[in-house]
Amino acid sequence: MPDPIGPVDSSRIPRFAGPATFARLPRLDQVERADVAVVGVPFDTGVSYRPGARFAPAAVREASRLLRPYHPGLDVSPFAAQQVVDAGDIAVNPFHINEAIETIEQAAGELLDTGARLVTIGGDHTIALPLLRSVARRHGPVALLHFDAHLDTWDTYFGAEYTHGTPFRRAVEEGILDTSALSHVGTRGPLYGKGDLDEDQKLGFGIVTSADVMRRGVDEIVQQLRERVGDRPLYVSIDIDVLDPAHAPGTGTPEAGGMTSRELLEILRGLAGCRLVGADVVEVAPAYDHAEITSMAASHVAYDLVSLLALGGRP
Repeated sequence: MPDPIGPVDSSRIPRFAGPATFARLPRLDQVERADVAVVGVPFDTGVSYRPGARFAPAAVREASRLLRPYHPGLDVSPFAAQQVVDAGDIAVNPFHINEAIETIEQAAGELLDTGARLVTIGGDHTIALPLLRSVARRHGPVALLHFDAHLDTWDTYFGAEYTHGTPFRRAVEEGILDTSALSHVGTRGPLYGKGDLDEDQKLGFGIVTSADVMRRGVDEIVQQLRERVGDRPLYVSIDIDVLDPAHAPGTGTPEAGGMTSRELLEILRGLAGCRLVGADVVEVAPAYDHAEITSMAASHVAYDLVSLLALGGRP
């Protein structure tokens, strides 16, 4: 088996030049196999406030030009340990949510059938549902760590069942999540009522708020999450608004009082060795992202997810 093809050599081609793929990695059609595929889903029809996440895959790829091949925090060279590729974007109907969900599920399933694991760059959080469907088809119901300012377990919004605020309720209803191993991380901000929390608990979710992370510290939170996940196949879904607007201003529904980018990355690194089977990073809205702070943070989150896949347990 040939050695993995890594990023373009930045000592030969400057980082501001060369291919606009994630981390300047090869495209899917340039390799014989792919262990990890970074794929974009430029879709934001499911948002309830500020649109613009359809432009995130391109922005995150551009911000990823500065990523380097060795991860000192995890002591791994993720692009040498596995073949990582940029699989391009899944093109979806921007006018029809149901059709878009079907397209994402089918395209993700086809990529998974090649043996690759996916790190998906959204897009809004609606895309998590079809991605979870495709992963559960291979692994059965999966554990979920959901990093977000919001619960995303509401029933409907303006009568719509499929929005960026409903994917995880639908996923529980469809039986594709292991309800003994579900956690929200980083939630905060006002709700419509206390009933939101009651309904969320009935679905099986535990909650680690951003205040919990601040008061209890990263190490204790990591231990709690690892105990809840155990050895189950794990999907990680990250809404970039889990970060405080100081660290991620470019998002659709910002909330004050969020986690720092350092806290998020350290919690992710604490998951090393878990059975990660897929992940997404969503809700980057470049139009509101001054100095590309949010896109840069998202690119590092995606890099850490790719690195965790290099270190993970059996898929």
